[in-house]
Amino acid sequence: MTECPQQKVRLDKWLWAARFFKTRALATEAINGGHVHLNGTRVKPSRTVQPGDRLEIRRAREAFEVTVAGVSERRGSAGEAALLYEESEASRTRREALAEQHRLLAAAESGPQRRPDKKARRQIIRFTGKGG
Repeated sequence: MTECPQQKVRLDKWLWAARFFKTRALATEAINGGHVHLNGTRVKPSRTVQPGDRLEIRRAREAFEVTVAGVSERRGSAGEAALLYEESEASRTRREALAEQHRLLAAAESGPQRRPDKKARRQIIRFTGKGG
């Protein structure tokens, strides 16, 4: 991966290279949808980023607050992508707490212990009215 110390890179390309989004199209869609803010303001995908810029990225349930540490136009490995930004400590702890909360909620919701037997299946079919 070639890091460009003086070069500026498009925001959508940087988000893709830093592996926040799987494709540039998804990055562009998120930017246009208002899920990405550069230095506290809503921007367009063609806006350039440079080291020192602050980004706020919302993706599904996750929210990142990162500072651009480097720029690259090429997508590399996850280890190389992690060098392109520095996540704030508050953002990291908030994401970890949310992930723990979701993990605990998923553990609390228990599904059926076993599959229904023939008699139970017939009762379900009769109850739902979806018999064949």
